[in-house]
Amino acid sequence: MSIGEIADFQIGTQFADRRELYDFGIHRALQADIVGQEAVGAESIVLSGGYVDDADYGSSIIYTGGGGRDPNSGRQIADQEFTRKNKSLVTSCLQGLPVRVIRGSGHKSEHSPAAGYR
Repeated sequence: MSIGEIADFQIGTQFADRRELYDFGIHRALQADIVGQEAVGAESIVLSGGYVDDADYGSSIIYTGGGGRDPNSGRQIADQEFTRKNKSLVTSCLQGLPVRVIRGSGHKSEHSPAAGYR
């Protein structure tokens, strides 16, 4: 696990796609939006536009977490639970650990890049 900053990468570095994020160890999952472990904390999250309740205010965000989606329609049908990857975010919050935030162009926030990921 790699909590916090990654050497040789400045905040604001652009990446073309999720494969690049994965290859450089910025976000170690090709599809999941949370990387982390319950007991250790979260490494990174991706704001990708997958949840309508996510909000990006620049220095603060509201992040929905993962789960509760219907696998066929993609619609939110249940609340997320504080287990697994979601619990890694709780652990990071309670322990004051940094979490890398990657913004994807699909999020459509004024803080999101026009293309790719940052």
